[in-house]
Amino acid sequence: MSAVRWGRGAAGFGRALWPAGAPGLLAEEGALGGVWGLKRSSTASPCEQDRRKDWGHAELLEVLKARVRQLQAEGVAEVTVKRVAKRVAVARAPEAGGAQPPRQAQAGAEGAAPMLSSRWAQKLDDDQRLMERRKQRLEGKLQKHVEKVAWQKQLRSEPRLLSRKLASQLQHWEQGAPRSPWEEQLAQLLQEAPQGRSGEAAAAPADRGPESRLEGQRQRLLSFFECCLLTGNLPLAHHVLVTHHSKSQQQRLLTLSMYNMVMLGWARQGSFKELMYVFFMLKDAGLAPDLRSYAAALQCMGRLDQDAGTIRRCLKQMAQDGLQLQGLFTAGPLSAEERAELLRAVRKAKPAFTPPRPPVPPPQVNTSPLLREIYAKDPTVSYPRLHLSLKELQGLFRQQLRVEMATTVTVESVEKVPLLTKEVLHARKTLAGLRTRWRTALYRELQETKESEAHAAREGRLSLFPYLCLLSEKEVVGVLLQTLQALPAQGESLLFLAHELGLRVFKRKQLRNEVQELEQRYSKYLHLLASDTQVAEPCLPRQHWEALGAPEAPHEQPWPVSVVVQLGKQLAEVLVRAAQMPSSLAAPRSPGTLIPVLYHVYSFRSFRQIGILKPHPAFTQLLETAAERTLTFESTDVPMLCPPLPWTSPHSGAFLLSPTKMMRSVEGSQQHQLLLERCPPAELHGALDALTQLGNCAWRVNGRILDLVLELFTDKGCPRLGVPAPPSEAPRPPEGRQAPKGCLLPEVSPAEKAEMRRELARRLKVAREMQSLRADALYRLSLAQHLRHRVFWLPHNMDFRGRTYPCSPHFNHLGSDLARALLEFAQGRPLGPHGLNWLKIHLVNLTGLKKRESLQARRDYADELMEDILDSADRPMTGRKWWMEADEPWQALACCMEVAQAVRAPDPTAYVSHFPVHQDGSCNGLQHYAALGRDSVGAASVNLLPLDLPQDVYSEVAAQVEVFRRQDAEQGVRVAQVLQGFISRKVVKQTVMTVVYGVTRYGGRLQIEKRLREIHDFPQDFVWEASHYLVRQVFNSLQEMFSGTRSIQRWLTESARLISHTGSAVEWVTPLGIPIIQPYHRDSKVMIKGGLQSLTFSSSVDTSQKPNTLKQKNGFPPNFIHSLDSSHMMLTALHCYRKGLTFVSVHDCFWTHAADVAVMNQVCREQFVRLHSQPILHNLSRFLIKRFCSDPRTSKSIWVSRLMDTLLSVPKAGTFNLEQVKHSTYFFS
Repeated sequence: MSAVRWGRGAAGFGRALWPAGAPGLLAEEGALGGVWGLKRSSTASPCEQDRRKDWGHAELLEVLKARVRQLQAEGVAEVTVKRVAKRVAVARAPEAGGAQPPRQAQAGAEGAAPMLSSRWAQKLDDDQRLMERRKQRLEGKLQKHVEKVAWQKQLRSEPRLLSRKLASQLQHWEQGAPRSPWEEQLAQLLQEAPQGRSGEAAAAPADRGPESRLEGQRQRLLSFFECCLLTGNLPLAHHVLVTHHSKSQQQRLLTLSMYNMVMLGWARQGSFKELMYVFFMLKDAGLAPDLRSYAAALQCMGRLDQDAGTIRRCLKQMAQDGLQLQGLFTAGPLSAEERAELLRAVRKAKPAFTPPRPPVPPPQVNTSPLLREIYAKDPTVSYPRLHLSLKELQGLFRQQLRVEMATTVTVESVEKVPLLTKEVLHARKTLAGLRTRWRTALYRELQETKESEAHAAREGRLSLFPYLCLLSEKEVVGVLLQTLQALPAQGESLLFLAHELGLRVFKRKQLRNEVQELEQRYSKYLHLLASDTQVAEPCLPRQHWEALGAPEAPHEQPWPVSVVVQLGKQLAEVLVRAAQMPSSLAAPRSPGTLIPVLYHVYSFRSFRQIGILKPHPAFTQLLETAAERTLTFESTDVPMLCPPLPWTSPHSGAFLLSPTKMMRSVEGSQQHQLLLERCPPAELHGALDALTQLGNCAWRVNGRILDLVLELFTDKGCPRLGVPAPPSEAPRPPEGRQAPKGCLLPEVSPAEKAEMRRELARRLKVAREMQSLRADALYRLSLAQHLRHRVFWLPHNMDFRGRTYPCSPHFNHLGSDLARALLEFAQGRPLGPHGLNWLKIHLVNLTGLKKRESLQARRDYADELMEDILDSADRPMTGRKWWMEADEPWQALACCMEVAQAVRAPDPTAYVSHFPVHQDGSCNGLQHYAALGRDSVGAASVNLLPLDLPQDVYSEVAAQVEVFRRQDAEQGVRVAQVLQGFISRKVVKQTVMTVVYGVTRYGGRLQIEKRLREIHDFPQDFVWEASHYLVRQVFNSLQEMFSGTRSIQRWLTESARLISHTGSAVEWVTPLGIPIIQPYHRDSKVMIKGGLQSLTFSSSVDTSQKPNTLKQKNGFPPNFIHSLDSSHMMLTALHCYRKGLTFVSVHDCFWTHAADVAVMNQVCREQFVRLHSQPILHNLSRFLIKRFCSDPRTSKSIWVSRLMDTLLSVPKAGTFNLEQVKHSTYFFS
């Protein structure tokens, strides 16, 4: 028998003794078999290591036997061979013990051969003694393990009730044998259920106090039960429910929804006895069954075809509890089969019963006056259509469906293709072999981890077992190998990796599978969008989708963040244990042992010690040498290949199969989702339709720009143009005396050592930043290349303030200048009579050269520069390169190319342009403040007034600061004298822009310090003092120029401070009806123990913690203004859609075709005026008073009293006439 075959036999023997589902113990044999062997990292348990070493010794004995045969052929004494064979047989015998130590080997024949046989015989003697001891120990451990597994399989199903009466009643009923014992018991048990008490009320925690601290544990328990049911582990869920119920302290964690969930699981299986056990526990906990409880029991009776008497008693008791029979069919989501079985049971007792039809929601009308025109029926409205036919769109749908069902997208990398040298080919072959080994090892580790977690669950503890079963082992292995591939050379925080891995499992488990039904509905939906179809009457996409009767997707509860991190940490540790490589890759002359690919080390970041998983440098070098040209993305991280699903609810819209939340939030936070769930559906129509409209814009890649960027990217990059340089261009550690080892030299002074450390840290920081920027650009450019010649869509959702964002993180129009230049509208529009002029104005805007000039002056300037514009378009890299001097160089170049094509067209007005033209708000935050306060002075500074030339608030603030500086310099203030000639628009712009969004003086000082350090002539010794001086003067200038703005900010800040002191987080509702709550609470520490390291992290989303007063008061003014600018954008988007325009936005920057800029500008101004014509601050005051000051239990609190006084003191408005905004040319320009 060969060594390989014996090894496989040993693995089979191990599987026979090991529990069902455990892995084989030997790695798959292959080209690297001699190197890989059986050694694992020291994280394995001692029992595990011993068992594997024993199999290794057995394999070694087989090798030795083969060597003895070879020696025999060379003339070894026959007696020695027989002795060796006998010892091998003893070593392989199944019985342990009883064998005596062999005698010393006798001298054999003379010469070299007898000497060899004596040495091999001695080796076999030593190995046999070791083998005997190990084998005895192993058999004892295996026997204990088999017994333990048998015990583990006995899961508890019968509960231990805390009520003696119920316990004896259960025991009596179990011992009796009536005709239908369990059904009779249920009927009697229901009659004894507590009356007048709501299970949900009993289950719901108080807003504050010790009970609310249990909410996190309840969420974790609920997610455990959900996963058990999803993965077919219902007996395990029942076992854990019984275990928790039997202990009074743990029983407090159980809620009615948990009992109902397990009951529904048993009902689906027709297991009435187990369902009865849950009913006993429910009553024992003092809870009253609700509609879902009754529905589960009746559904089970329907499956078992039980008699009508028991069903009648159930229905009678349900009526006495005040529950309506019709409610059984509407209390929760029911599959067609569940509905049929429930109806079957009910009709046994009431044959004439007719179930309610699936509820058709009554026509709900949004009551906001701002949206009245949007939802008014008008048969003459012509909503925009796509440029693609129905057949083309159906084909794109099928492509997107395949992508989402595959869950990942593989993309060719745009990194420079290496020459296929022998070294590159060898590295790729080595990587392929390693991945094959890792895949096998990961399967084994996953199975062993599952067995360990299953053991913990069988003991009644909340383990990760059901979570690990959500995805197939093949999927999990794929995720882990992708993670290993993407890990940066400097490593990644274990906490970050754990969080990301846990999230990937959670997102993938949500994949829905109603493919056939979805395809039929989506095909009908496309009739609204396709270029060659018609619908009965024009309507919005959401309205059309709802009219098709599409059922709403079931809402998925998020996992607690502790579960996400713990699951991800477990998977990361599986990866660490399984991923090993030969040490020869790191040191060619080293023995062929295995070393870990990932190392767990500690490092300091921002004065905190954190654990990092870092790849071995040899593995990093192997990846670089192999230079593989593929990247793998999650399907939800790339743009869609067909129009997204319309948003119809807070959790239904965007991707075809992958559920997406309408409002993104910190993972584990549920307060935003709960607010949205409680909100009347019609109140969210404005937000839902705006998000749908933004996502329905079709895009394509600008191929000419992409080619130029790739040319630079594959060379050495160009940081000046936003193309990151490759790692080879990163600064290297100092050499010579300044090298890191120089710190060890005795003659180096402490000051020099400190400077050397600072310089090294600076270089490492720059290198890390360069690598991060390079990776970001690689993802963006690779996706752009992948989508070249394709049409794609960017589904949108929003943050908790209402600001909208594309769901695709790597490739969208919200990025840098380079990212925006790569995109253009897939659907073109003829320029018309004014489109070319808007292209020219847009080009000059991108240069940043004529910010304070009129539109006509900008057009004239573009005509003067036409020669440079055409040269840039024709010879971007070899000509005069005028475009490179623009503020936004890549967008300027793209615009140059568009202008060149338009002016060279036979008829420029007929030229079909795909280029998006932007219109930016003029310091939009200050525009909203000026409109809120009707501040005439502030309104003039931010272009709310119609003037001949645009006003530049940044230049005005800089001029005001210069006035203050000159006054101080005359009085002898040293820093004011030093700053002479250095105060410019650029120095103060960022601080002015962000002060309206809540930047503090500290943050503003850092911004100004950064700008001053960029000025080479400025004396660097004065940077700190000058930045302090300037930030103070900037705030003073804004106080003088925007007095109304500052008073509103102070009112909002003080209101939030007082609300926080009452123990609540700040809430409000936007003018479009979106409920907002600030997710700032005091940090709660979460610790996950064990494994590689104990993880401790802070969570600010724990609603059981008191609000963080500082964050609440500092965040309210900017967040409130953000909610207003998002309302303005959504109104503009909806009205542009109604007028047939293509519209997208980057917050306060609105995009459309050049031909439609004038129409968009008109809509933008009209909707701003309509928005601020509402009494926004008074509405806010009334809402806050009702929400926080109307509870009689807290009305006597001093904080509530102060809050009431503050909220009633709404800042007085000025005299500015809002109607003037409609005539302001430079409001958005």
